[in-house]
Amino acid sequence: MKLNHCLKTLVIASAALAVPMTALAAPAPILIKFSHVVAQQTPKGQAADYFKKIAEERTKGRVKIEVYPNSQLFKDKEEMEALQMGSVQMLAPSLAKFGPLGLKEFEVFDLPFIFDDYAELHKVTQGPVGAKLLHKLESKGLMGLAYWDNGFKVMSANKPLKKVEDFKGQKMRIQSSKVLDSQMRSVGAIPQVMAFSEVYQALQTGVVDGTENPPSNLFTQKMHEVQKYVTISNHGYLGYAVLVNKKFWMGLPADIRTILDGCMKDATVFANSVAKKDNDEAMAAVRKSGRSQIITLTPEEKAAWRKAMDRTHKDNMSRIGADVVKEVYKETGYKP
Repeated sequence: MKLNHCLKTLVIASAALAVPMTALAAPAPILIKFSHVVAQQTPKGQAADYFKKIAEERTKGRVKIEVYPNSQLFKDKEEMEALQMGSVQMLAPSLAKFGPLGLKEFEVFDLPFIFDDYAELHKVTQGPVGAKLLHKLESKGLMGLAYWDNGFKVMSANKPLKKVEDFKGQKMRIQSSKVLDSQMRSVGAIPQVMAFSEVYQALQTGVVDGTENPPSNLFTQKMHEVQKYVTISNHGYLGYAVLVNKKFWMGLPADIRTILDGCMKDATVFANSVAKKDNDEAMAAVRKSGRSQIITLTPEEKAAWRKAMDRTHKDNMSRIGADVVKEVYKETGYKP
């Protein structure tokens, strides 16, 4: 009887020990919430989904990434604060968002006509100037992992925008950027700051007359359905920085962080490769829809836009930082 009692006690004790051992063998995955404000089909949306796929595969389930597109979690103005507070772990906000955060140097990317093409742009985003700017985010409790392209912007409105004077009195939606505000004022337009998720309705109801966007955003948000004209101006660039909460990121196991760094490099190559293709296809789709008339500027008209908007560079030189602007000029060959 005593032997049976001892055996029974041993079995119960072994069973009790088995629970924590099983729990240690399969810990809960590390959760990363990745929030963004654009549609899933955009270059950023596709890149976020691609990052999720390869990160979950390569970490063998140790990391789970939940992607929330289309402002499902946070709108433009809310998402940066949410990242700093740890309510979300990863964002890819537009570079125009960093000025209000106190990092005005990033507004160099908003200067009109500063990049002629992707080759000039990548000299900055993939070079020392871009790396130096990302490093500045750490003072805000954030870390910049990469730059992702979207593309060059077109103008849309319910009247044709060809000559500089066509902008006069037009209410044009912009992101919250002093440089973009200055750009619109330089051609006589009235800038209106508005969250991206609210733009379609504002265009539809006439709260604003027009806006600027890369074609992929214009098309996926169906803005072309409520805008009579689209001008292919390529006057400005829209790109993103992929950010993480610094405390969260540095708290990850070192091997996981190394794997995720590699995934981000590959996702960046993917993001930038689809950006131009998607924008070209979106512009073709807008044209095919017949909902908006497409305007192509003559070289003379484009030169007039550039001459008028050049004021934006002068007016914001001290705000952005003359040293940063001149470093970008050196890389791109821009001559004011």
